[in-house]
Amino acid sequence: MVVEGLLLAYNTMPKISIMFWCFLLLPLVFYCSEANQKVGIYELKKGDFSVKLTNYGATVLSVVLPDKNGKLDDVVLAFESLKDYSNDSVYFGAIVGRVANRIGSAQFSLNGVHYKLVANEGKNTLHGGLKGFSDVVWTVKSYIEDSHITFTYNSLDGEQGFPGDLVVSVTYMLVETNKLAIKMEAKALNKATPVNLAHHTYWNLRGHNSGDILSHHLQLFGSNITPVNDQLIPTGEIAPVRGTPYDFLEPQEIGSKINELPDGYDINYVLDPSSYKHLRKAVVLRDSVSGRKLELWTNMPGLQFYTSNKLDNVKGKDGFVYKKHAAVCLETQGFPDAVNHPNFPSQIVKPGETYLHVMVYRFAAA
Repeated sequence: MVVEGLLLAYNTMPKISIMFWCFLLLPLVFYCSEANQKVGIYELKKGDFSVKLTNYGATVLSVVLPDKNGKLDDVVLAFESLKDYSNDSVYFGAIVGRVANRIGSAQFSLNGVHYKLVANEGKNTLHGGLKGFSDVVWTVKSYIEDSHITFTYNSLDGEQGFPGDLVVSVTYMLVETNKLAIKMEAKALNKATPVNLAHHTYWNLRGHNSGDILSHHLQLFGSNITPVNDQLIPTGEIAPVRGTPYDFLEPQEIGSKINELPDGYDINYVLDPSSYKHLRKAVVLRDSVSGRKLELWTNMPGLQFYTSNKLDNVKGKDGFVYKKHAAVCLETQGFPDAVNHPNFPSQIVKPGETYLHVMVYRFAAA
């Protein structure tokens, strides 16, 4: 069971507070009506480490932490004002779903029923459709400034073409020193449905306004990828990374082989098994100038590595203009288009079952 695995992981992985693990075992909180919900900004803060969020899209607006000299910087990309998010096509910091990433031809079949979804990227569905979870106002269920915030949303049967009512919850939680945990849950109420939530923050460890991330060093613990066609839809293959530009099994600069790819990195990695049971180390990201390091742990089987290839002079915070490769996205997830590939891990959640997605970011500077 997932819960048993998480408890086993607690006993084996580098220590994270008991408070966090207790939080994982809390039952899914249920949705309170979205009617009359206002869009607001909320801050989580412990010492010099702070995270600002909004209930529009359950979105991260900033992450501020010290560098090796104690200088504070905001290390995530975002827009200047909340109104800019209503026209957001890059998914800055949002929770995306009901199914993150792409579904080929915006359709799938489940239990003998064919479902046609809303296409929003050519003929395909991306990040849940025209109005996915990144474009709705979530309810603030619980908020304690030095601890956590929980957002909830009720996704109705037929929303963007997906079957069944789905109760969704995401909790952002500060853990010990400079750790951010994210718990995403979803409970299917009356129909089986695919669920694949992802957190879509754009990271630049030198600071959101510092230029590109090509000199960041990345180690990605995925020995295989799921190759894609020219529309970025998986072919169904699982291919090794050794000897290809996708090989980050040993730390190296992101820009070291990026010129061998047409547009940059935008691919799902099959994460390697871990001795930590359900939680596995997915990524270590370092910036030598600031000394900052990001370590990411997850219980998901895949991770989308994206080098912000489509950023094209996007005006962001403090008037700074974000250009191509200004950040990196590290989106732990189920495999893209899994509903159309029986050999991929299933994303189907049946009535009464609960989807659970855990991410733990550990930050340091030296």
